[in-house]
This record gives sequence, structure tokens and C-alpha cells, in this order.
Amino acid sequence: MTKEIRKAYLLGAERAVHLLATEEVARCWGKESVLPGMTVGGLAGHLARSVLQVEWFLDGETVGTEPVSPVRYYARLVGTSLPDSALNVGVRARSEETAAAGPAAVAEQARAAWQRLAHRLGQEPADRRVAILHRPGEEMLLDGYLQTRCVELAVHLDDLVLSVGAHCQTPEATLAIAVDVLVAAARDRHGDQAVLHALARRERDADQALRVL
Repeated sequence: MTKEIRKAYLLGAERAVHLLATEEVARCWGKESVLPGMTVGGLAGHLARSVLQVEWFLDGETVGTEPVSPVRYYARLVGTSLPDSALNVGVRARSEETAAAGPAAVAEQARAAWQRLAHRLGQEPADRRVAILHRPGEEMLLDGYLQTRCVELAVHLDDLVLSVGAHCQTPEATLAIAVDVLVAAARDRHGDQAVLHALARRERDADQALRVL
């Protein structure tokens, strides 16, 4: 499973790197994206961080705390659909910080990181842990963290494509992991009965149980 997760992640990251380097993204950098309150540049910065952060987290110091699963990583989130929630304000701030370097620099940073990761991930053991630097004290298994990055790549590749009118599709392997993680997070958060209603009886889906992000 480790090999499949890492391959799916690298395929998604490669697609993101190519999209970030397109003329469409550079031309629309300062315009509003399809996400309320976020520019195309900010969205591109957020997408790039799904490549950059993997390197940063690999270089962070771990202390051996119980690793957070990719399902719990998402299931516990609150305020995901509220633009002014603390979660989304923090995401936008980190994304704009990355975007401040400009489209060419962000694209190059992501490309260089992806190339290094294509080699590095093949050398890391299955039990490798990473520190979640924006949540001090938390750790994840590397493959679990890469599954969350597949979610972010799949979701935000789609957002950026729609924002700039580019032609780009997320790899099927990346999408499959993203869907598996998000459905499992929905089950964790709402329970199977609610998820069943969301899948088969939408008129009874009062909680929008499949909405995780």
C-alpha cells in the first residue's frame, strides 16, 4: 500500500506543478478565485503547499506521539464551510504568504520540491513519521499525511482549473485516495446512517453528511 499511496501522491503533485506553471495561472494571479475571499494567487499558493509542506514536514523533528490518522485529520475539522472561521482564515494567511513570491517563483519552488520528493519518498520507510508543523506536537505517519495531500491536491486542482479556465484533470489514483479518505471522514463525523441518507436518500440528508470540507 505504501508504494501505491506514494505513487498516487507524486502523480497528483506532478499535475499540480504543471498547472502552476501555466500562463493561465500567471495571468489571473491577482483575480478572485472560485473560493470566496481567496485570489487565484492565494489558491495557487495553497495548492503549491501540498508539495512544499511534505518536504518541510519531513525535515521537522518528531517526538513519538500517537500519530493522527488521515481520517481523523479531516473528521475533527470545524468551520470548513465558513469563510471567516479560524480554520479558513489561517489557511488563507498561509496561502497568501506562499503566494507573495509571485507566480514564477511559486511554480519553480513547487517543481523543485516535487523533483526532490520523487527521489526521497522512495527512500523513506513505511513507518516514517512527520511532524505537523502548524499543529505543534502532532505527528502523522508519512503515508497517512500523503493521503491528506491527495485530498488537498484533488480538491484544489479542481478549484484552480475552474478559476483560470485551464485544461487539467486530477489523476484517477489521486482522486480515488481523496474520495476514500473524505467518505471515511464523513462516516467518522456523522455516522453510517447519515452517510447512507446522503448517498441514497438525499431528501433525508439534513446534515449534508458527505460535506467534509
